[in-house]
Amino acid sequence: MKILAVSDVESKALWDYFDKSRLEDIDLILSCGDLDPNYLSFLATFAHGPVLYIHGNHDTGYERTPPEGCVCIENRVFEYQGLRIAGLGGSMRYKPGLHQYTERQMAMRAIRLWPRIRAAHGLDILITHAPAFGLGDRPSLPHTGFKAFLKLMDRYQPSYLLHGHVHLSYDPLAPRVRQYGNTTVINAYEKYVFEVP
Repeated sequence: MKILAVSDVESKALWDYFDKSRLEDIDLILSCGDLDPNYLSFLATFAHGPVLYIHGNHDTGYERTPPEGCVCIENRVFEYQGLRIAGLGGSMRYKPGLHQYTERQMAMRAIRLWPRIRAAHGLDILITHAPAFGLGDRPSLPHTGFKAFLKLMDRYQPSYLLHGHVHLSYDPLAPRVRQYGNTTVINAYEKYVFEVP
């Protein structure tokens, strides 16, 4: 299965200079947040499979204008063609506003996922907006990662954790792909395509 992960910045290749052949062999689109809902709706129009999304810390307009034709997987496990995909959006709380959480709040959200993951007999992909602590995060509070994601990876060992929030333009030498135990951690900034056997 070929998966397109997107986050934070709308790809000009997929929107401004769109060519539908770029999505022909994509089976699933996963959004890690902070994208224009109209962009996700546009991608859903041409996608062969579903567009699944979680919220970024700047996605406050989704309540008024949700992405049409897309599926929000916040706080749930979604199964597609045998893949079990869970979503926990938002960033570390750094000011009042939606989709921001303290470490404790995110830990409680993660714990509430446990029964859903057990019911699905495991987890293949975890989609987050913020990174896990120490895995591509930054020292500033808004870009600090969550330790709760490390615990989820330790407990369920998903094959992938996809995140956004930390723009690769912040540090051009930062790796896009990292390994944490059995989990491949991918920064989905703008767009990234990968294949799942």
